[in-house]
Amino acid sequence: MWILQRLFTKLLKISLFKLTLIVLGVILLSSLIIRTLEPDTFPRYLDAVWWTMTTVVTVGYGDYSPSSDLGRVFTMVLLYTVGIGAMGIIIGKIFDSLTLYKRMKEEGKLTYKGKDHYILIGSSRDKLKNVVEEILNSNEECDIVIVDHSNESPVQHDRVHFVSGNPAEEEILMQANILESKSVAVFTDDRIELPEYADGKTLLIASRVEHISKQSNRNIYTIAEIMKEKHIALFEHANIDEFILSNESVSKLMAQAAIYPGSSKLFKQLLSNMEGENLYKIEKKAHWTTYKQAAMELFDMGATLISDGEALDIARKHNEQIPEGTQMFVICDEKTYKKIAES
Repeated sequence: MWILQRLFTKLLKISLFKLTLIVLGVILLSSLIIRTLEPDTFPRYLDAVWWTMTTVVTVGYGDYSPSSDLGRVFTMVLLYTVGIGAMGIIIGKIFDSLTLYKRMKEEGKLTYKGKDHYILIGSSRDKLKNVVEEILNSNEECDIVIVDHSNESPVQHDRVHFVSGNPAEEEILMQANILESKSVAVFTDDRIELPEYADGKTLLIASRVEHISKQSNRNIYTIAEIMKEKHIALFEHANIDEFILSNESVSKLMAQAAIYPGSSKLFKQLLSNMEGENLYKIEKKAHWTTYKQAAMELFDMGATLISDGEALDIARKHNEQIPEGTQMFVICDEKTYKKIAES
């Protein structure tokens, strides 16, 4: 017993990979020995391996079993002690590894290895939950990586990965695999009350993203939520791609609703992928020459062309030619969008 105790103590300290190799060697050697001891019981080496495996995992189907005294003694001394004990240690180590992996994932300590994902940084739990729902609803195949200071993910979902740490640090952003992401959205920290401080933190994080982009010679599309419109110039200087005004945008929407009753319902449809007509991005078709030609064809299909990706003045330049590579935006339902994409 003392010898077995020391043996299993040493086995517990061995890595899972090395222990697996040792157990595999024991199984193959034991199969060879039992077949040598009882060639009539185990006519093929595969039969011996099968019996050894069912023995060490304590299944014991009973289709093969040693019939000689020597074979039974060997089974009791080696397989019932070393073999089964080592297999139990392996199973225990596997469960420990799975538990450790689950805990590290929940705590945001694992590196995300996927590609074409969306990175969301900061913001409140409710806001992140709404953004995640919108993204997953628009693209069911995408993954989302949330980067935040908290110790657990603010949103629980199979396709949501969490990275815990300071998003202004390059190491944390690389842990989120930022170079392979589709876009990075930096939200205002709701815990900071002063707009100047909140936008300052957002600018720091967004600047770090742009620094990584230039350093790696990769185009990382960056979106930043800003509290004060007068701070936009600072974000433009940092080459941030897109800005979303948080507090001031809400104020303007409230004013529009007051002046034009019912207009908020239109904005609600545009801002959500889950209600009515939605905003979709389409590529220029080869046979489209002018904006008018594209708009008329899209209108016949049930879609309304509203922008060339830069402005909403399509109606004023309907006779202008559409540059190659222009990404246009239309308003339509999902069925119409799929029809446009397939045509």
